[in-house]
Amino acid sequence: MIELRRISKWINVGGKPNFILKDINLHIKEGEFVSIMGPSGSGKSSLLNIIGMLDDASEGEYFFLGNAVHTLKEKQRSQLYKQYIGFVFQAYHLIDELTVYENIETPLIYQNIKSSERQAMVADILDRFQIVGKKDLFPTQLSGGQQQLVGIARALIGKPKLLLADEPTGNLNSRQGEEIMELFKQLNNEGVTIIQVTHSEKNAAYGSHIINLLDGRVELT
Repeated sequence: MIELRRISKWINVGGKPNFILKDINLHIKEGEFVSIMGPSGSGKSSLLNIIGMLDDASEGEYFFLGNAVHTLKEKQRSQLYKQYIGFVFQAYHLIDELTVYENIETPLIYQNIKSSERQAMVADILDRFQIVGKKDLFPTQLSGGQQQLVGIARALIGKPKLLLADEPTGNLNSRQGEEIMELFKQLNNEGVTIIQVTHSEKNAAYGSHIINLLDGRVELT
């Protein structure tokens, strides 16, 4: 499903490249559940953003479902993203001007799903996450944990083939966190490929394997 060949990412500091990721080679099959771990600043979120097509590598090749992503124009990448990828962000990235309902509905509009079907799908996921009572509130009226749940609901609503999650339980209490990880496990059993970035050994153990990053490189274990 995903193949990264010699992916590097750097920023120029004083005319010299400062590497965020260096020479990453990865192969992730459809249906895997991968946990990416490593200390702060090791490049975990940068790697996730490149896989999620939100950022470009400085060098290297990226193949997703047979598409050479590194050669695609932004519009083509955006189409792939909307069609196949759900992203749970550490900082929520909810749209402040939209209600909870509208935030969750947005990916379905991009997928051109008709209104009656959208209503049913949003109602179902609001119920699943027990946030029906919050549907008309705006993100600023929610706690951090509630915003995180809305972000996860939004990522899952379009039934993505690939779910990317950056510290998905970071703002949730332990019970909510466990419920989300169990939900991810269930989705993975249904065939969704999941890549999560996490500091939690417990959450990482839900994955079928762990990738450790250190100083922008994959540590071989």
